Amino acid sequence: MGKFFVTTPIYYINDKPHIGHAYATIAADVLARYRRQQGDSVLFTTGTDENSQKTVQAAEALGQPLDQYTNAMAQQWQKTWNDLGISYTKFIRTTDADHHKAVLNFIKRVDVAGDVYKDNYEGLYCVGHESFMREDELVDGKCPDHNKAPEKVKEENYFFRLSKYQDKLLSHIEAHPEFIQPETRRNEVVAFIKRGLQDFSISRSKKHWGIGWPGDKDQVVYVWFDALVNYLTASGFPDDGYKEWWPADLHVVGKDITKFHCIYWPAMLMSANIELPARIFGHGFFTVDGQKISKSLGNAVDPRELVGIYGIDALRYYLLREIPFGADGEFTRERFETIYNTDLANELGNLVQRVAVMVTKYFGGQVGEVPPHSHDVKAYKDAMDVYRFDKALEEVWYLVKGLNQYIEEEKPWALAKTDTEQLAYVLRQAVSDLDQISMLLLPFLPTTAGKISATFADGKVHPEVGILFPKTDTIEKTEFKVK
Repeated sequence: MGKFFVTTPIYYINDKPHIGHAYATIAADVLARYRRQQGDSVLFTTGTDENSQKTVQAAEALGQPLDQYTNAMAQQWQKTWNDLGISYTKFIRTTDADHHKAVLNFIKRVDVAGDVYKDNYEGLYCVGHESFMREDELVDGKCPDHNKAPEKVKEENYFFRLSKYQDKLLSHIEAHPEFIQPETRRNEVVAFIKRGLQDFSISRSKKHWGIGWPGDKDQVVYVWFDALVNYLTASGFPDDGYKEWWPADLHVVGKDITKFHCIYWPAMLMSANIELPARIFGHGFFTVDGQKISKSLGNAVDPRELVGIYGIDALRYYLLREIPFGADGEFTRERFETIYNTDLANELGNLVQRVAVMVTKYFGGQVGEVPPHSHDVKAYKDAMDVYRFDKALEEVWYLVKGLNQYIEEEKPWALAKTDTEQLAYVLRQAVSDLDQISMLLLPFLPTTAGKISATFADGKVHPEVGILFPKTDTIEKTEFKVK
């Protein structure tokens, strides 16, 4: 038994969760479930980033007090992950007292290292990123991620000596190529560092919302110097015993925040003399019907809407099978329904029902002694080790398609008339294969895997479990029928 500590980003609460947020959270959930299945102890954290200007603007737009707004939105985010069956261990809020304690302790460590100083700052601030930006990061004078020109800001702030850690960061990345994945993200980060790192502001004036700067009533902690510490907070930092979990094994982040996680965060940890996380994975983006997810465009798909119609597992399957983790992808409702009907309803759901119906029809629902699993799953495990969820599911579907083909070739309906001994062998082998498929699907489709196991539990067929994935044109017809 080992330990596995995986994190999602903590999310801004200026709006409700959309399908893009669900993507990263579901991916982390798959890894958490997979490692638990391997016998590891797992710490899986997610949460909300509440100390930002975005939060202030959203609350003001609704005419709500900040504490009322943040509490309501944090509850909505947590409920969404609960509704989606996310098996997180801790839900972190940056307004929590234990997080404030962690941030203040962390700042003290960095200050003792001589890496904090006060200076005047004049620069470009992107509210979308809650970050100051360099001129060479802009495209036509705008933030490329938000398509808006940054605000010109002049303030007296505290700064972190990021430039001090340029060579040390490059050396660490070179010595540990697995530290930043996929390779495209690592190359982007290295290129950014080699252009020269600049010290960055780690506080804002008191008029902003956030944790008060220690010993300075006129400043609050800058959002990233606050938010990134959440990963340490989750481990129990600064209390004794936090190293039971730290360092984190994996940070799952979107590619738009890799700079903060792969440059700011490790440099901050180096300054505080705290071990770096083992791995940071920057996943890609996906568009909805060819357009970037945007509140203004009205295409920010609510994952709970899809789950309410098709179930949690259908959403999980589409996102992880259709979009290679780390690459950009596309979501369309038409493609979603096609994948649902072909892969899930027809190939998997119909397969489980066919086997259950035949065992019921020919053997009174008694499965009998099932042979051990017989298929090699090395390729599946190799894919999981490098977060190629699409490849892992592809391996599972080789088994699904193979079992469908096996049934077509063996023709149990014909064997029932000529060779009942071979019929029993074929159906028991089919049940064994389905049991193995359910085990491989458990991290990805936990509800479905549980239903497959329940259908054939205790050596009997249990028709009350129902159809796994009813066709979209009969979505309400979920009864189990024995023909």
